[in-house]
Amino acid sequence: MKLIGKINIERVVVKRSRSSFMIEGPADASLLSLMSRLILGLLTLILLVSTAAARTIATAQIGHGLSLNYYVSAPPGSPARHILIVMHGYTRDANRTFDAAARQVGSTAHPTDTLIVAPLFQVPATDSAKCSFPGIPAPTATNALWHCGDWSAGKPALNGTLTSFQAIDRLIGDLIQIYPEARSITIAGFSAGGQFVQHYIGFARPPSASISIRYVVSDPSAFLYFGPSRPMPGRGTCPSYNDWKFGTDHMPANLGRRAGAARAFYAKADVTYLEGSLDSGKGRGTAYKFLERNCSAEVQGPYRLERGIFYAAYDKARLAHGAHRLIIVPGCAHKVTCVFESPVARAALLGG
Repeated sequence: MKLIGKINIERVVVKRSRSSFMIEGPADASLLSLMSRLILGLLTLILLVSTAAARTIATAQIGHGLSLNYYVSAPPGSPARHILIVMHGYTRDANRTFDAAARQVGSTAHPTDTLIVAPLFQVPATDSAKCSFPGIPAPTATNALWHCGDWSAGKPALNGTLTSFQAIDRLIGDLIQIYPEARSITIAGFSAGGQFVQHYIGFARPPSASISIRYVVSDPSAFLYFGPSRPMPGRGTCPSYNDWKFGTDHMPANLGRRAGAARAFYAKADVTYLEGSLDSGKGRGTAYKFLERNCSAEVQGPYRLERGIFYAAYDKARLAHGAHRLIIVPGCAHKVTCVFESPVARAALLGG
């Protein structure tokens, strides 16, 4: 027997039966309590994993001979009433983003009512070392390709003229044909995916008036402003502060709408902003190395949380006048598995 602190450690045998764990042998009560908590935590983790939807890879034909891969939670024809499309971050962690959404959906009373879709923007082999997440598939010969992060601002594919915004429009068009029971769609993005969604809103082409669409913008590094105002000083020394993708100056013509029309469409859309309460500063968990720190971004605020709060205030004052919502997610820094799985994010992602 060894004495460690105040806990007596003796030989303890843990046996697993088909449906339970049993502890045999003498042991200090506090040790048994600790082991019981550890085992309970492990079983809880196993339960969460088992209730998350399985993901498979599918491919959408998006035009011009190009395709887009996406993870999906159910086969064609499944009777889902709601489609949740989740957009990955800069590292293209579509699998992790899908799993976070699946655990949120799995915690609801009727998980099969929601179809989960996680598009994957592919990059050339020369870029993959900079922005690839473990477990995602390599591009196929027909996949549309973008440089790391270029897809987040609506740029055209490297191997075609189709923009990333148009790619998602085409994917949505396919999905409502493949899953005809769907009546609502949520498009939610985290980090660079949040930046994609926030820029996409004003240029989206809804497929049908009979399908409601809402947008969730979570923890982006920078926002698209529809006018010259900014919350922080520095515009005078930053001549590009209002250029696209931070503003609407020099906006690409291939996005399909002029700035005024995009602004009006954005103001009328159903938009929720999610911001992790700890997604600020340079500390652990903030992904500070991925934070945009050029002058065009810094006049929007110092860090992601502040930029989100400032933008929500701008939105309220100048765009939707209170119709859009800001939710601060407690206890979360820059982590999709924290933000998307939070109870306070459920209504934004799933409605209700």
